[in-house]
Amino acid sequence: MLENFFSLNGDKSIFDGLEISKETAICEEYMGKYPVVSISLKGIDALNFETAFRMAARAVRRTASKVQYLLESDVLSESDKMEYKRLLDSKMDESTFCDSLRMLSEMLEKHHNTKVILLIDEYDVPLAKAHANGYYDQMISLIRNLLGEALKTNNSLKFAVLTGCLRISKESIFTGLNNLKVRSVTDVRFDEYFGFTDAEVRKLLEYYGYPDCYDIAKKWYDGYHFGNVDVYCPWDVLNYCDSLLDDKDAQPENYWVNTSSNDAVKRFIQESANVVTKRDIENLVAGEVITKEIHQELTYPEIYETIDNIWSLLFTTGYLTKRGKAEGRRMKLAIPNLEIRDIFETQIMEFFKENVREDGEMLTRFCDALQNEDTENVEKIFTEYLRKTISIRDIAVRTDMKENLPTGKATTKVSKEQTPSVCFYHGVLLGILGVKTRWGISSNREMGEGYADILAEPDTGDMGIIIEVKYAHDGNLERACKEALKQIEYTRYEDDLEDDGVENILKYGIACYKKRCKVMLAENR
Repeated sequence: MLENFFSLNGDKSIFDGLEISKETAICEEYMGKYPVVSISLKGIDALNFETAFRMAARAVRRTASKVQYLLESDVLSESDKMEYKRLLDSKMDESTFCDSLRMLSEMLEKHHNTKVILLIDEYDVPLAKAHANGYYDQMISLIRNLLGEALKTNNSLKFAVLTGCLRISKESIFTGLNNLKVRSVTDVRFDEYFGFTDAEVRKLLEYYGYPDCYDIAKKWYDGYHFGNVDVYCPWDVLNYCDSLLDDKDAQPENYWVNTSSNDAVKRFIQESANVVTKRDIENLVAGEVITKEIHQELTYPEIYETIDNIWSLLFTTGYLTKRGKAEGRRMKLAIPNLEIRDIFETQIMEFFKENVREDGEMLTRFCDALQNEDTENVEKIFTEYLRKTISIRDIAVRTDMKENLPTGKATTKVSKEQTPSVCFYHGVLLGILGVKTRWGISSNREMGEGYADILAEPDTGDMGIIIEVKYAHDGNLERACKEALKQIEYTRYEDDLEDDGVENILKYGIACYKKRCKVMLAENR
């Protein structure tokens, strides 16, 4: 947007009819008046410094190649043109790379006789990747020199705009820069421009012809509080609208999960061995607010050093947002919406399954108890699993959405009586049994006259284990267990197994309440 607005060669038509077009004085002074150098460092992702440098040099060459008219310039000297050709050389060295943006700015100023605007997108991505792959110090030096030349010693610069997640100020990347203004999601200035406002989303959905989808879009993609404004994630809203154009009944999806590795959430979940952190995670996923001290000026080596730093990382990268006004560094934090909650839930279950795999002895005891009709040990071991995992409790907004789960979830069919709590315990059981790779495990399989919660078929080939899960809302586990067994009998789940010649059929009713459970076994007919 900035490039098109300021650039001599920008597409001005995209601003027709927009609010900025009404600001005639601003448009006359700035629109289409400057040479613009725009570069993104987002794609610099490599396992070693040598490859990362080649990728960075390629990004510079792509940027420089956009202004090859400089080779025909009557203003530039032959020496200038030789310097410019160095920016197009596939064998660019580090010295040329570090000087590249300054050199390009100087040549453009000479040619156009006006100062240059520099746009650098995702400047911190190379640092994040370098830290993850062990060449951080080399990349810090490279980026520091690039930005130092481009921003500190560049007399051809009108102004520059940089974007990134972390400020990295302690790294001295911006050492000596004057008039550097940082605008983060906590600042009031520009707050509404970090995303779509509620009014804009309403208008967008009306434009596409789906105003009735507003409530769903709000629950899934709203909830970010930047400065003093609540905003939606633009990427998600646009993708949701695009899905609706293909299918008017399209369900909301987690579009963010494909744009990020979610490493911050993974590392956060791994800290749940700490009792306090585990409780904090459970409260967040339940829709509650947690107060923490946030430090936005972190270096990449610091971000995973302490749990306090991870809180700050989750905030700055959008997995958490603030609620209400901050008190100094202390902020009230919450999960913004259902999309991000879904990411947390997925990582919680993945972490749980990893732990199940690591404790093969406990898994074997649980599966043996199921096969041997040992309800006492099934109950005891399942309770042990529940105490270890992070609970996912009911929240009102999730209940509203239980009929609108996105595709691709572990549970593809959700019965009308399944509450979010049942889905959690159901998921834990699936997480345990799913590790038993030689067993056949079915979830919500159509059987008899309904859908069985879980069907487990051990590798012996002669047994079927039907499990119905209930959540005891009033804490009466025995009554909920009996209801589960009654449902198994009423819907005749076992008929399909009998038709397949399975004679040994076990029917379990499992009732859960918070970290407690009860297991009952139906008598065979």
